[in-house]
Amino acid sequence: MAEKVAKVGVRKQSGYLYFVDKNGNVARAKMARGKKMKGGKPEVVAKAGVKKKSGYLYFIDKSGDISAAKMARGGKKKKRR
Repeated sequence: MAEKVAKVGVRKQSGYLYFVDKNGNVARAKMARGKKMKGGKPEVVAKAGVKKKSGYLYFIDKSGDISAAKMARGGKKKKRR
């Protein structure tokens, strides 16, 4: 289903959320836990410069590389009661 777009090899650290930012780079932000702790500002971990296509979901896979999967659009309409 998903195809590998770029080999980055990022090692994930617990307590952080890893994502592909709008510039196509791998970024991370500290996850918020509870009321007292606030989430951190995103920081770029690896520069990949991936060009994003619309209709695809970009994510960091288990091996730390950037992958893309086609987003499911449409589907069945829900019945109204």
